[in-house]
Amino acid sequence: MNDLARKTALELLQGYREKSFSPVEVVKAMLAQIRRCNPVVNAFNLIDEETTLRFARESEQRYQSANPRGRLDGVPIAIKDVFLTPQWPTIKGSRTIDPKSTVGKEAPCAAALRRNGAVPLGKTTTPEFGWKGVTDNPVDGITRNPWNPEKTAGGSSGGSAAAVPLGMGPLALGTDAGGSIRIPAGFCGLVGLKPSFGEVPHWPASPFGTLAHAGPMTWTVADCALMMNVLTEADSRDTHAIPRRNINYLAAIDGEPTDLLRGVRIAYSGTLGYVDVASEVADAVRAAAELLASLGAEITEVAPGFDDPIAAFGHLFYGGAANALRNLGKKQRALMDPQLVAVSEKAAQLSMLDYLEAVNERMALCERMAAFHTKYDLLLTPTLPITAFKAGREVPEDWPSTRWPSWTPFTYPFNMTGQPAISVPCGFDRAGLPIGLQFVAARFNDSAVLRAAQAYQLAAPLTDKRPDLFFEHSTQSAAERMSP
Repeated sequence: MNDLARKTALELLQGYREKSFSPVEVVKAMLAQIRRCNPVVNAFNLIDEETTLRFARESEQRYQSANPRGRLDGVPIAIKDVFLTPQWPTIKGSRTIDPKSTVGKEAPCAAALRRNGAVPLGKTTTPEFGWKGVTDNPVDGITRNPWNPEKTAGGSSGGSAAAVPLGMGPLALGTDAGGSIRIPAGFCGLVGLKPSFGEVPHWPASPFGTLAHAGPMTWTVADCALMMNVLTEADSRDTHAIPRRNINYLAAIDGEPTDLLRGVRIAYSGTLGYVDVASEVADAVRAAAELLASLGAEITEVAPGFDDPIAAFGHLFYGGAANALRNLGKKQRALMDPQLVAVSEKAAQLSMLDYLEAVNERMALCERMAAFHTKYDLLLTPTLPITAFKAGREVPEDWPSTRWPSWTPFTYPFNMTGQPAISVPCGFDRAGLPIGLQFVAARFNDSAVLRAAQAYQLAAPLTDKRPDLFFEHSTQSAAERMSP
């Protein structure tokens, strides 16, 4: 079972073609991992084995008939509980959503995965409406880190991030409006891509507007590229989607590390000019920069030259949260995460001029980064300045701020600019917690971040290392450790 649960999507597809194993066997192995590991980390808030096995059996029949469907036939995937799925309700971690009202509707990403034969494993946890950089909500409780369940998985795609390292699915869907793919990818030690805004169709529109991106979360960069080939399929419902470019992202990352990096101009900034970074994180990212240089990249240590846009981001992000709650009365708000209600009510006091000032700062940041990328192909930074902290908290203990963006300074600027950004694991701290490395490219140059991340992962693979929980045979003993 563990052997099947550790396979990548590409390895599964090869095995299906060779008839080494079947989609049903694989799905059963991953459902077994979910039964064993999910009580510890709380990655899934909805598991429906009967429906999942039905999808798997249909895939198996297609392979037996030598007629597989699309690019992902039989590959299991975990779906964040903000994506509409016709067979399951979507409640976004909130008691204010009627589950029945969402059934029968399908988001573009879910539709693309279905067209390509993927097998849905269930819905993964999110903070309420995806509002913060850690994952807990009033309905589902706390989601924990697979490497140390006492620590946070990050968020808001924390359930998806916790699932992949534990073999509860090789692929997962996430969303990212301020780092919500890259934050948990960094904390949980997997690959997470925030594509260029508009590259992956997304509907209904996020409450966080054009800050929000949908994208893949995977164990390898190659699987991430494969998933992008599916998620970028056209869907007319997203009015912000750019014209389809039909890029073969998997083909774009083909090659040896030196081929992928030769002559690539990388600006390395360990602090963006203003961030305090934990020493172990700084050392790991600097070592990664040195490795990239040895592989042929042209590394220049330079900051991109902008001040921290946290205030402008806060106006845009929390303004979106306030808009999402605008029609909810006191009784409904009493059922919600009180901190979400608090930030929303504060943001509701912003004036239109306050909001437009933030829009202007965002536009200036976009212009700054567009000019920056005429000189540098990529920006290299830490994904996060710290490693995972205690679960159930919005910020680390004794932290100087009470809100999550204060510890995510490397992620949210690039939601404001709409640029592609990817997090790839680059090591572990002394406590055994993952450290993430971030590549950022100019808008619509998603291939560039995938190529660089692939080159790095090929040269410094960490994919053979799994959390201890992956191998544990007794769920009860692991779960008991989390008891009060």
